[in-house]
Amino acid sequence: MAPLVLAGLVGAAVALWLVLDPSLARLLVEWLPYLARGFAMNILISVLAMALGTLAGITLGAMELAQARLVRAPAVAYVQVFRNAPHLVLIFATTYIFPFEIVALGHYIPFPDWVKAVIGLAIPASAHTAEITRGALQSIPTPQWDAAKGLGFSRIEALRFIILPQCLRRALPPWMNLYASICMGTALASLVGVHELLHAATDASTAVSRTDFTVLTYVTVLFAFFLFCYPVSRLTQRLERRLAR
Repeated sequence: MAPLVLAGLVGAAVALWLVLDPSLARLLVEWLPYLARGFAMNILISVLAMALGTLAGITLGAMELAQARLVRAPAVAYVQVFRNAPHLVLIFATTYIFPFEIVALGHYIPFPDWVKAVIGLAIPASAHTAEITRGALQSIPTPQWDAAKGLGFSRIEALRFIILPQCLRRALPPWMNLYASICMGTALASLVGVHELLHAATDASTAVSRTDFTVLTYVTVLFAFFLFCYPVSRLTQRLERRLAR
């Protein structure tokens, strides 16, 4: 509850500040729609990055457990490299590696920076999801596979009806925690020109050119991420306690 108490105290202080300075409150209300559009881009990037990362990560996690070395080794190498790579480096890399537009059938299709940011964040998301998948699969006792085989299930049927439902319950809490981390990492996309919340806050601060408004704007950015990510963190903790019981 300590984060909520601290957030409440900061929120009360900000509210009192706005009451004492109505002109500052009017400026914030004027810029809030602009900031909200920026935050919508953060959410879009985080959702798409986790979707791509999850699809790739599940495949990589299964490959890590493959018996064939030619299948297992590339997956392990990918996970070890990109699980430890800084998100900012990957965002910059994808920004400059991929072209600014793609030529298809004589037509020029733009390749926007926010899509590159999605790819840049999907790479570490896939590496972490692979480890989550591998750990979940390895946590299922081997006798369950043998029991499923004894009941006449094929390996695919055993995986679908017996193993995966248990893996999902065990993998969901760390996966949600990873999503919160990726969501906070979307703020790094502002450094490559993506118009998201932090970029919008910088625009607002530059346009108004008031120190007090600048402070208030970045406090608003902090609150936006907190109010979005904190419920995810709390739900993750609740699921972990339920699984522990």
